[in-house]
Amino acid sequence: MAGAAEEEPLTEDAFRGVFRTHPAGVAIITAMGERQPAGFTATSLASVSSAPALLSFGVGRNASSWATVCAAEYVAVHLLAHDQQELASTFARSGADRFAPPTRWSAGPHGVPLLDGVPAAMVCRKVYDLPAGDHTVVIAQPIRAYQGRQARPLVYLDGHYGSVSR
Repeated sequence: MAGAAEEEPLTEDAFRGVFRTHPAGVAIITAMGERQPAGFTATSLASVSSAPALLSFGVGRNASSWATVCAAEYVAVHLLAHDQQELASTFARSGADRFAPPTRWSAGPHGVPLLDGVPAAMVCRKVYDLPAGDHTVVIAQPIRAYQGRQARPLVYLDGHYGSVSR
């Protein structure tokens, strides 16, 4: 782009400002710790490869669920529907008891917490944890997929939840 300094690093605020204009699907990542489940809301979920099936997501190193997710061998990835904004907010809120009612969940394969009522979920075996700035990027291989109800997806754009139609 014209006028951009080539070697000048982008500030954190400028970087976030650019990504506020990029809609992202909303997912919840869960894992089982030694004593209790952990989870967080993610907008960094991406398909990495189809052969073999691999996906990625980022988890902040200062997140309360970071240690549990990084220590886990298996995680679950839940894709949210347009009407699950409150669930997304609960898993994004610091200090919240994310697995207390009204959150409904059960233990899935390998003890991974599976959330009820989501349009789709995958149980994944973690393959890599890669340090990346203030986050860890996790690469995981889905081993089981669950299809739930048909619903428009929940997306995040400019600091707000929304939806798109097909």
